[in-house]
Amino acid sequence: MRRIAFLVPLLAVAAAAPQQAISPSRFGLSDGLRQGALALGTAPAGTTRLTLDDAPVAVAADGRFVIAFDRDAKPQALLTATLADGTTQTATLSIAPGDWRIERLPTLRKIPVPSAEFAAKRSGELAQIVAARATGSDADGWRQRFVWPARGRISGLFGAQRIYAGEPGSYHGGVDVAKPEGAEVVAPADGVVTLAADPPFTLEGRLLILDHGHGVTSAFLHLSRIDVRVGERVRQGQPIGLVGRTGRATGPHLHWAMTWNGARIDPLLVAGAMPAS
Repeated sequence: MRRIAFLVPLLAVAAAAPQQAISPSRFGLSDGLRQGALALGTAPAGTTRLTLDDAPVAVAADGRFVIAFDRDAKPQALLTATLADGTTQTATLSIAPGDWRIERLPTLRKIPVPSAEFAAKRSGELAQIVAARATGSDADGWRQRFVWPARGRISGLFGAQRIYAGEPGSYHGGVDVAKPEGAEVVAPADGVVTLAADPPFTLEGRLLILDHGHGVTSAFLHLSRIDVRVGERVRQGQPIGLVGRTGRATGPHLHWAMTWNGARIDPLLVAGAMPAS
């Protein structure tokens, strides 16, 4: 007798891990988050993985973490903690809009397209900047209250942008502090040097980048001198260079820019109001 085998597909139905929505305060975060801001938090006990809109967030051994929101961040973000038992806890974060200085110039056109020679040189410089910001370190500066690397008049605000004949230009990615050439620049928080561009880059001039750990970086542009080397550990308040006007700068000043995992953030919101000189 001939046997006929019937193959019956087995459908494996995986049970979804229980998910609990909690308040942002359960992560040690307030509801007053905004575009361009950085915030510290504490993950729920037993967290094995933390994500912000599905992107991984580093969590320290004590559960502390840092997150930040780009200048153009969306109004909401989802923070998700996966616990050791497989359950998840989520918090929907409300991101307040920033108040950026927008200048409209209806009769002016944007700067012409750069030459091929400039573009070729620039691509190598940008690659170094990207690599420096992605290097990472075990620095704990991200935990500290940041200080101003130079004190003086703020001459340029983060997020400021010009609209040329209806076409938006790039927004200002940092804060400018007007200082005389040769004025001292100090580390705003503990960090590790990941880039010390000397000779100067075409736009940034002598550029110094510090990694503060957990994805937080600081960049200092237009320096006249850099006093630290790649790989060197620096402490908050330590002199790291001198103000200058190298690169594309109309006068001596310090341009301080910050990022978190590639998101550009406002140093003014991190360090607070400029103290009296």
